[in-house]
Amino acid sequence: MAGRGTGTPGGDAAADYLAARLREYGLRPMGGDGTYFQRIPMRGSFPLPESRLEIARGDSIRSLALGDDYLLYTMGEETHVPKPAPLFFAGYGIVAPEYDYDDYHDRDVEGSIVVFLEGEPPSEDPDYFAGAFPTIHSHPEWKQRVAIARGARGSVMIGARRGPDSPSWEDRRSDFAFEHVTLPYDVPRNLNVVVREGPARLLFEQSPHTLEDVALMDRTGTMRSFPLAASMSFRGAFRERDFLASNVIGLLDGRDPLLRETCLVLSAHYDHLGIGPSVDGDSIYNGVVDNAIGCAGLLEIARVLAVSGRKPLRPILFVFLTAEEKGLLGARHYALHPAVPLSRTIAAVNLQGLAIFDEFEDVIGIGAEYSTIEDVLAETAASFGLEVSAASSEHYVSEAFARSDQFAFAQAGVPSVLVVDGVRGRRIGEEGMLGSLAAWTRERYHTPFDDLSQPIDRSAVLLHGRVILSLAFSLAETYAPPQWKAGSEYARARLRSIAEGR
Repeated sequence: MAGRGTGTPGGDAAADYLAARLREYGLRPMGGDGTYFQRIPMRGSFPLPESRLEIARGDSIRSLALGDDYLLYTMGEETHVPKPAPLFFAGYGIVAPEYDYDDYHDRDVEGSIVVFLEGEPPSEDPDYFAGAFPTIHSHPEWKQRVAIARGARGSVMIGARRGPDSPSWEDRRSDFAFEHVTLPYDVPRNLNVVVREGPARLLFEQSPHTLEDVALMDRTGTMRSFPLAASMSFRGAFRERDFLASNVIGLLDGRDPLLRETCLVLSAHYDHLGIGPSVDGDSIYNGVVDNAIGCAGLLEIARVLAVSGRKPLRPILFVFLTAEEKGLLGARHYALHPAVPLSRTIAAVNLQGLAIFDEFEDVIGIGAEYSTIEDVLAETAASFGLEVSAASSEHYVSEAFARSDQFAFAQAGVPSVLVVDGVRGRRIGEEGMLGSLAAWTRERYHTPFDDLSQPIDRSAVLLHGRVILSLAFSLAETYAPPQWKAGSEYARARLRSIAEGR
């Protein structure tokens, strides 16, 4: 379906297909107006070449070229900075009280455009910025929010490669080549850009430190913040459109009349990137593993439960989400407009792909450690003769808790988990599993080659689907719903939704 881009005919056709299957299985429509569709208004934007980003220093003005020198995270009228705004370098752009770290300490950046490095302070200590694993503080969007919360006019991330896993500029250009989509009711988005390492040196000219000095600070753990001698202005030109996209929602009723007002959510996103830059003559970004296969698994779980006649105690709500690739937009909208109140949603299990390399001997619950879902997952795994393993760095690069739809449910207070295959394959072992994941991420992830020509171990797919089915049934069968663990950052949202009955 031409890559199922959000707001495209292929994406709409995929939604129609999903709704038809849910109707065939006899699930109750839970969208709007008695349909399976939860319609969501969205806005799409493409930046045009005549956009102008300029760096001023005294009487000198230097223009940067869109695509070659910089890329835009945000678009629209709110991004315009008609008069040059002062630039301020804020280290990594992070405020993390839990690590006693603050790049903005005693610094006033109101009215400035904040410049920061990608990533976070290097650490080998698992108790300091999670050691080798990235934390939420490393996400560009999180840093942008921090800057705006301190009164900044916008932000500039320096796209310097800080290791072998850092994307090249060509990789970034490919990622940014697709339509930028937002929810029109989102808060206004200030200017947020990523600048290539070479042009970024211009930002530091005649400043207290050069970009090379900053790189040394990064390597030696001596990062500091300081004002830059330059200022920046931006006037963008955009091609924009407004459209509707849809979440697809159906309910499998439970058997206990006292629990019929509650539910377990099973979700998967059906969108992908659509049509983009051609690679070896192919421009359709199919998204088979990301995430058509997850949707196929979720449909099969719905079918099996519907035809088996063995209903769990609680209803199960099947939610096929749109615009995950655009920033979890479908999940975020659902969290604001749930088909079943969040206070009565006991948990959310998300499918982001299924195992394709080999039958596995262990599973990983991304985010399970935050709630008592961890205990149910351990029992489920044991029933299959599997163990539960901690996430590897490879899994956290591609499957971090905050990078897929389960995060939107967690932020809304619903205990959530993403269950992925583990690190030990029955045929290929640990080295083969991790090597296969690394190669897939490098060669197929977000490329046209995530298609049906790739090797898929169907016995691994089946095992993964059975584990998810068993976990879902166990969660829906319990009288005692999962709870956030003490100290979880998501527990407060849960208490608020219960108190407000929403």
